[in-house]
Amino acid sequence: MDTEGLRSFVRAAGLGQLRRAAEESGVTQQAVSKRIAALERELDVRLFTRTARGVELTPDGQAFLPHARSIVAGVERGVDAVRAGSRALRIDVLGLRSAQAVVLHDYWRAHPGTELDVVTLRASDPRVAVAAVEAGDVDASFRTVTAPGALPPGVRMIRAFDSPLELLVGPGHPLASAGSLTPLQLRKHRIWVPGIAPRSEWAEFYDQLVTAFDLRVDAAGPHFGDEVLLDTLADSADVATLVGARDRYIWPAGHDLRRIPVVDPTPAYPLSLILPRTNPHPGLRRIITHLRGLPRLPGAVWLPSWATAPECGGGGESCASHP
Repeated sequence: MDTEGLRSFVRAAGLGQLRRAAEESGVTQQAVSKRIAALERELDVRLFTRTARGVELTPDGQAFLPHARSIVAGVERGVDAVRAGSRALRIDVLGLRSAQAVVLHDYWRAHPGTELDVVTLRASDPRVAVAAVEAGDVDASFRTVTAPGALPPGVRMIRAFDSPLELLVGPGHPLASAGSLTPLQLRKHRIWVPGIAPRSEWAEFYDQLVTAFDLRVDAAGPHFGDEVLLDTLADSADVATLVGARDRYIWPAGHDLRRIPVVDPTPAYPLSLILPRTNPHPGLRRIITHLRGLPRLPGAVWLPSWATAPECGGGGESCASHP
């Protein structure tokens, strides 16, 4: 099917006139008429009726229009994906203070001319991010599908980096003075991680973490935001939480919160990057090179089962190593 014919049809439907559609396309009105006539012959339907003011969609034209728009948009996204410098690289992160955003900011500071659009999809289910990558709404997403065999054939997942966990506590907590802690020392202490979303990758991560080290992770209550969590920690003598070592948190000086590394082994959250299998945005190459250059975690590291599996996705990417 001729994409120029589809594009002419979509423009004419939106503008209501073949003449204006021709002007926007930079061709003659006769050329637009011929393209639409050829499309009608191929579909064996009438898409427009001619009126004194221009053209109006027939019922068949109305039914076909959303599909034609989708095809034209997909073609334009595909062209943009291989046209270097045509648009900003759009990457989804879990939050603008997350480790992924911090790593991207470090990359941008090292390459200040990079056109980079960092977004958050506001979805806990990684399948939403996969669908956004597959549709071209984002060029890549820092999400993980913990059953990589379920990935659709049009996308792939590569290991990005591992984010070591730290214990965050207030000054009155019994562990507040520790320079570092082992997972064994966290047992029986309440670790509050509110709002763990079902079917999210981090829900499975905490399930495995609790099982591996016999920890007490409390997910009770909705998550009212980092400010409420930090206020609660500052005033509590028994509540702690786990945060990523690269995650940014800002609190008033009077809170006197303490970030304590967890070691021997270090529990780490494995972060992955989901991207199209074919025709990825050209800017992703340099991002992946930057991720490869990130330092490995020293010492013994604990990772969930999906990060130590021999395969990570239908393309045979290794989950146990950096991209």
